[in-house]
Amino acid sequence: MNRLPISHPAIDFLVTFIQGRVQRARAEETSRGASAVEWVIISAVVVTIVGVVAALINNALKGKATDVGNCIKGTTDSKTC
Repeated sequence: MNRLPISHPAIDFLVTFIQGRVQRARAEETSRGASAVEWVIISAVVVTIVGVVAALINNALKGKATDVGNCIKGTTDSKTC
C-alpha cells in the first residue's frame, strides 16, 4: 500500500474505508458497477471536504497558538493580548 507522507488517524481511517469500499465493489456482481462508481465519487468528495476543513482548522489553531505564545512572552502589544 502506498502510504501518504502525512500520517493522521483520520486520514488513515478514510483511506482504509475507501479501500474497503472499492474491494467490496469489485467483489460484487457487475450490475452494481454504477452504484460502486457513485460511492467512490461521493467518498472522494467527502474525503476532500474533510481534508480542506482539517487544514483550515489546523492553520487557525497554529495562528492562535503563536499569538498566545507571543502574549505569554510579552513580545506583542499588550492591547491585543
